This record gives sequence, C-alpha cells and structure tokens, in this order.
Amino acid sequence: MSPESKENLLDILNRAEEIQRFTKGYTFSDYQNDSKTRLAVERLLEIIGEALNRVKKSDPTTLDLIEDYRSIISFRNILAHAYDHIEDKIVWGIIESDLPKLIRDIQKIS
Repeated sequence: MSPESKENLLDILNRAEEIQRFTKGYTFSDYQNDSKTRLAVERLLEIIGEALNRVKKSDPTTLDLIEDYRSIISFRNILAHAYDHIEDKIVWGIIESDLPKLIRDIQKIS
C-alpha cells in the first residue's frame, strides 16, 4: 500500500470517528434539530468520499477491501453537487449502519 493511500485511510478513519463523536447519544430527532452537527457530518462524509476516491485512483486493490466504497463515493458526489436534495433520514442511516462497517473495514486494512 502506498504512503498516500495509508494517509487517506487514516483520514477516513479519523473523520468517521469524528462523526461518531459528534452524534454520540443523539436520536434522529436530535440530529434533525442540530444544524451545526448536520452540516459538520455532511462535510465529513464529503471528505470521506473524496479520500476514498483518491485511494481509488492511487491504489484500487486496497479499495476493493472496503465493502461499500462505490456507494460512499457516490454519496459524496450527491453531497457536493445535489446538496439541496439531501435527506436527513438517509444521512442518519449512514451514521447508524454504514459508518461502523466502514470503520471496521479501514481498521482491518490499516
């Protein structure tokens, strides 16, 4: 694995853990009513998607070890380009279900 890929994977892990810290103890309603947290989470998800995209370009075999990387990169594009169509319920589902899987995948690789 290239040093650049390692750096990107560490960044993904750090950003994912940051989202978990920001939303720890939150309910979906808490999340919906906290615009700062929503905006921060959306930005961090964009960063995660961009970092995965960079790994895709520099080290595609490593990326294959991350289960849902295609969906994550696609969601990053939605966040960046179709921000006015983001549904809180979808983001919340990502926080609850997909983020823990991503963290596990990154920890296995690192």
